[in-house]
Amino acid sequence: MSQSQKKRRQRGAALLLAMLVVTLVATLASAALWQQWRSTEVETAERQRVQAGWLLTGAVDWARLILREDARSNRNTGSADHLGEPWATPLEEAQLSSFLAADPNNNTEDLLPAFLSGEIVDAQAKLNAFNLVRTKGVAAKRDAEVSAVDVAAFKKLYELLNLPEAELTAAVDNLLRSTEQALNNPEPSATPLLPTRFSQLGWLGISEASLEALSPHVTWLPTLTPLNLNTASAQALCASVPVLDLATAERLVVERGTTPFRDLPAAAARIPGATAETLKPNEHDVRSRYFEVTVRLRLDNRTTQERSLVVRTGLKTGVVWRERTAVS
Repeated sequence: MSQSQKKRRQRGAALLLAMLVVTLVATLASAALWQQWRSTEVETAERQRVQAGWLLTGAVDWARLILREDARSNRNTGSADHLGEPWATPLEEAQLSSFLAADPNNNTEDLLPAFLSGEIVDAQAKLNAFNLVRTKGVAAKRDAEVSAVDVAAFKKLYELLNLPEAELTAAVDNLLRSTEQALNNPEPSATPLLPTRFSQLGWLGISEASLEALSPHVTWLPTLTPLNLNTASAQALCASVPVLDLATAERLVVERGTTPFRDLPAAAARIPGATAETLKPNEHDVRSRYFEVTVRLRLDNRTTQERSLVVRTGLKTGVVWRERTAVS
């Protein structure tokens, strides 16, 4: 091999080595940049998650304050809970900075663009599936029995919605067996678990299609609750009050928009065919304790929704459960 050929080969090897070094450096630099970008994205996402959590918690506390002040007002005036009260007005999407702008100590310029919306819904505006099976007795002598009055109301609702009554019968049987099992035998069994939310009524054998149809009119609350006549849907009213037909219930819904029911005797006086025995305090009321609060937060390009069940006892409000989901 000539001297010139050796030199050319050495130059080629040097060039190849230089290209390999450049490639390696570029790869390492790209990896470092990607790791830095990923760390930044993770940190941003975590910061947004924490901020969203605080903001959603604050929004639920704000809703609790509204419900507490409503309870104070009702106590002073003797008013009922109805859809004309401030708590029943939905909050349309508004930028968070608009709530803080009135405070001179807050600098809204440094805030991320955050938007809040939500609503408070009377949970006692719906028939409570918990009422279908009731317990009696105390301690070891406790037993469960089907509530004929509530089953009749649910059967009427199933009729109104054209749903299969056999499904309701099977669900009530499952609920009775599950309740009896929970009362008398803590060991695992083949009976379904007792629901804690409306969506879990599917455990009792109610189909998804039926749950969707029932959702505006039925709920699951952790205690026995009466139906609020001032906030219930026409279908729930019709199902709960035996003497009502759907057309009359719809007329009452329109009328109560301007003149809510003050108390049960006043409601009975406006229901055709009703007597003093038609509306009973353990089945009907014009006031509510349970409310469902839904808050949506749009922060940057992410929307998070939180649903909470709030119980009001006197002037105290507490959260029974809450669930948070990413909408987008």
